[in-house]
Amino acid sequence: MLKQLYIKNFTLIDELNISFDSGFSVITGETGAGKSIILGAINLLLGQRADTKVIKAEKDKCIIEAHFNLKNYDLGAFFQENDIDYDPEDCILRREINKNGKSRAFINDIPVQLTLIKTLGERLIDIHSQHQNLLLQKENFQLNVVDIIAHDEKERSEYQTSFKAYRKALSELKLLEDNLAQSKENEDFMRFQFNELDKAQLKPDEQESIEQETEQLSHAEEIKTSFYEADSLLAGDEQGAVEQVKQASNLLHAIGKFSPDARELAQRLDNCHIELKDIAQEISRTTVHIDFDPAQLDKLNARLDTIYMLQQKFRVSTIDELIQLKNELETKLANIDNADDLLEETRTKVAKLEGECRKKAQMLTQKREKAARQAEKEMANRLIPLGIPNVRFQIQLTVKELSEDGQDKTAFLFSANKSTPLQPISEVASGGEIARVMLSLKAMISGAVKLPTIIFDEIDTGVSGRVAEMMAQIMQEMGQNHRQVISITHLPQIAALGSAHYKVSKEETKDGTTSHMQRLTDNERIQEIAQMLSGTKVSAEAISNAKALLNKA
Repeated sequence: MLKQLYIKNFTLIDELNISFDSGFSVITGETGAGKSIILGAINLLLGQRADTKVIKAEKDKCIIEAHFNLKNYDLGAFFQENDIDYDPEDCILRREINKNGKSRAFINDIPVQLTLIKTLGERLIDIHSQHQNLLLQKENFQLNVVDIIAHDEKERSEYQTSFKAYRKALSELKLLEDNLAQSKENEDFMRFQFNELDKAQLKPDEQESIEQETEQLSHAEEIKTSFYEADSLLAGDEQGAVEQVKQASNLLHAIGKFSPDARELAQRLDNCHIELKDIAQEISRTTVHIDFDPAQLDKLNARLDTIYMLQQKFRVSTIDELIQLKNELETKLANIDNADDLLEETRTKVAKLEGECRKKAQMLTQKREKAARQAEKEMANRLIPLGIPNVRFQIQLTVKELSEDGQDKTAFLFSANKSTPLQPISEVASGGEIARVMLSLKAMISGAVKLPTIIFDEIDTGVSGRVAEMMAQIMQEMGQNHRQVISITHLPQIAALGSAHYKVSKEETKDGTTSHMQRLTDNERIQEIAQMLSGTKVSAEAISNAKALLNKA
């Protein structure tokens, strides 16, 4: 729950530091006093996009910070997954907006991305403002309500797994059909290309080998001459290097018994002689096998011309790319040849996955149907005491095409009168009726959703008197079991039932307009509620009525 809220330099607020309790609390104040500013600060804290206009005039930055107690809400895994220190009794969220437009977000003093603080914020606070009533028109909101009541997490997870597999197979089928259709149009051209590449009998690394051999054949005479001369220099009869090294070695061996240096040098010359002799023999063998073969050169050049032509024609630069292209053409042509079998196999796979998906969807539907009937009864029980005695509320589930959320199309139908047929709630319900429906829905699902804090922004629009009192009692009920409900209200019947009462006021100073928020004492509450009952001039009767309302609480 929200323990403490700190706001500094935010629009009309200089500095605000206020504590909150669990249970049901109320916030009151005249129109324009700054209640929406408080909500705006909380929304900013929860990840709403920042605008430098929110910074108080002549200030460099604004700060919004909130402390939460999370010990009853199993959020440890979130902090572990995101590598953030976790103290369940004091979780700190903070936003800073600088005048230069830079915005920073922190969780427990650790800088985080705005998306992360928004994700956490959605699990900490639910702010119900008047525009949220429009959610009643949205099918995904209606379906989400049914799912929460149904506790169908397991069924939805299993269905979504099946649906993803089915959708993937369906995409593969469409791609196959499109490719085959396109391939059939180009079949003749592809066969011509494939035959041309297949006829060439291309081999990996062939081009490099041929280019090297061609280069060698083109310079055969020059190569042979150089090898012949090198052979003469090394292996000539008496003047060859091999023989001369041998003679030098013999001379040193002859004096080796007198000179250790001579012995060592002689051994080294022996090693050189062995190596030179081996080289000379290799050169001699190579010289014999070097021949200029014009026919072979022509053959190789013709092969290279074929390879270069194919590379240019198919706009590639390597022989590997040509081979890859040939393989791709072969696969496409094989697919065309086996199109019927391949299509049948893929369609069978799709049909099987669709059947499994529909089976899982039906199981999900059954659970939703049961939850819908349960919700209808509970909604009627909640709405009748709220001043709609002839209410009829129906959750209609109809079949739609398989989608990510199942096969169910949801519609909330409503009628406030016996004679009025059931129609979509957004079309027939008044503002006050919609407010009561939304409150009843929130009360119904609050038990299923572990949400620490719910803030209602003037949910009492369009109601008064006994109905307002009943709405306050519902919010009291919602504030039990470690939950926190805060209601911004203009109605004394609701204000009186809060366990804590906060007032927002506006003050004109020499430096401009400033908003304040304070927790009221018991006496201050009497005065505030009396003022809400009678207006600016508080009468004794209003004071008496205020006390009576507070005594009911």
